[in-house]
Amino acid sequence: MNRYLVAVIDGTKARFFTLKPSELPGYDSGPHLIEHEALLSSNSELQGQELWASTKTGRNRGVAGQAHSYDDRRDSHLIEFERRFTQSITNKIVNLIQTHQIQQVLMIAEPRILSSIREGLTPVLPKNIKIHEIAKELCHLKPHELHDYLASKQLLPPHKRASL
Repeated sequence: MNRYLVAVIDGTKARFFTLKPSELPGYDSGPHLIEHEALLSSNSELQGQELWASTKTGRNRGVAGQAHSYDDRRDSHLIEFERRFTQSITNKIVNLIQTHQIQQVLMIAEPRILSSIREGLTPVLPKNIKIHEIAKELCHLKPHELHDYLASKQLLPPHKRASL
């Protein structure tokens, strides 16, 4: 059986699954998606004043009470947070490929995040690994729901019930 890695990613969380075959084919149901780890973006845990000194962006009061605006470069910081998050996802995927002798990777993410991960992953990925990408947000699904969805798209083998 092919060894699969399923990476399901949204803007704040990444979940990593492998497909575990049934131990006794015909007598045991399977295969099953097994979740190995979840990564959280560092800025997803911080809110408001924990992340920024002021929750309002680009406003300040002058001496005479008149407001003036400025650019506090929050967009640059958010881009850097996203870059670090995608780098940690890339590192985790490469680590899991080596640990579990993965042959196929299914990456499921929002289109913008998928593009960022592809840019970081392509140079470091072994050449014999097949990658399938799905531009969709499915991070909220339970493992069996995710497996059923991917099996319906013929990307994973279907879950078979045990026959008695």
